[in-house]
Amino acid sequence: MSIRDEVLSGSEILDVRGSAVLSLDHIKELEGGQESLNAFLAIADPEELEPYDRGPLAGVMVALKDNICTKGLPTTCGSSMLKGYRSPYEATVVKKLRRAGGLIAGKTNLDEFGMGSSTENSAFGPTLNPVDRSLVPGGSSGGSAAAVAAGYVRVALGSDTGGSVRQPAAFCGVVGIKPTYGRVSRYGLIAFASSLDQIGTIGATVLEASLLLEIVSGYDARDSTSAQKPVPSYKDAVVEGVEGMVIGIPTEYFPEQLDPSVRALLDEACERLIDAGAEVRPVSLPHTEFAIPCYYVLATAEASSNLARYDGVRFGVRVPAEGLERMYEATRGNFGTEVKRRIMLGTYVLSSGYYDAYYGTAQRTRASIAHDFKAAFSEVDVLLTPTSPTPAFPLGERVLDPVAMYLSDIFTVTANLAGIPGLSVPIGTVGGLPLGAQLLGPWWGENHIIAAAGALEASYKEDT
Repeated sequence: MSIRDEVLSGSEILDVRGSAVLSLDHIKELEGGQESLNAFLAIADPEELEPYDRGPLAGVMVALKDNICTKGLPTTCGSSMLKGYRSPYEATVVKKLRRAGGLIAGKTNLDEFGMGSSTENSAFGPTLNPVDRSLVPGGSSGGSAAAVAAGYVRVALGSDTGGSVRQPAAFCGVVGIKPTYGRVSRYGLIAFASSLDQIGTIGATVLEASLLLEIVSGYDARDSTSAQKPVPSYKDAVVEGVEGMVIGIPTEYFPEQLDPSVRALLDEACERLIDAGAEVRPVSLPHTEFAIPCYYVLATAEASSNLARYDGVRFGVRVPAEGLERMYEATRGNFGTEVKRRIMLGTYVLSSGYYDAYYGTAQRTRASIAHDFKAAFSEVDVLLTPTSPTPAFPLGERVLDPVAMYLSDIFTVTANLAGIPGLSVPIGTVGGLPLGAQLLGPWWGENHIIAAAGALEASYKEDT
């Protein structure tokens, strides 16, 4: 049987229904014991789940990052500020999952309000990488990536503001997809940086991540940024192949200081794509060097605005009304260090006298980065880059060095700034640790990056 026949035969979601997914009771036992990964902040009660026998996700358990609103389970954003909060409504993506027959397994750990690259900023403790428990799983969707990599579930949802689906997927050896901005409704996603946030999917394989994306995609009138664009079959795209596809290699994503082992795996991935029928050529994205400062000006500015609502009156922990001093004492510990840092930075760049120098300049730089991609995609179909400059790093290594932590996202933030789709797919290991290749596509070109990822995955599968 060919790979195409294998993928297109059988159930709507391949073998996910019958795959060796752990029961909720088993997940609770593991997560509550000494070997806990701390991947979940809340696990559903098995008695409350109703089995489904219809829909492409019939009976499949899906984990949700805990900044996606659900009924029946807390939505904390990994923050003491929202500890115990239960949303009165559900996100559009959750409703779509339920209509497709999916079962919500639980809510996964994350960096507080999505602010971080290691899931160490959670108020409820860090998540551990199931590949090596001494390492971070990446972030901020580290809980979702770890849950898939550990086999707790086959698919999960995360959110991606600057690489928060793709980077943890790479660190944990699974597949992560960030769609085009506007492809998936953000209604019910608790905002970090509204012009950058996008719900994405994580799966054990390209097919599973792609099918989940197809299910949650589409227009939603409740989200003003949602686009009325038709959703193609991503399942078919997995096996379309790359015959005749032109793959661009951005020179700025392969600096001299890039680890030789990382470069070697990317070179091998290029050769595999060429063997599968693709053409590979170099391209330039000249404004890439400004991406990190641009991103952290815009993201912090939007965060300072979005998080202003958590004042203990409208949202957040309730505080006494006896005066401002008591209010300050009651609330000062409810945001973690990283969230406070970003609120202060964002407030500063938006302040009078600094707005145009920082925020205005960042917006103009963002437009230049998007123009770079537009020019590149006039010549090539897909771009291939590293997802991260390194494999997963040790717990605690970068907690006290925020700049080093921010640089973990150096290859991923550009996709969010431009609003284009991106995907991370495993391409091997460095020192026994998973490494991912990032595929970037043009706006609404998810099918292109899925086809390239499917070809890469099939090539590596043939070696085993």
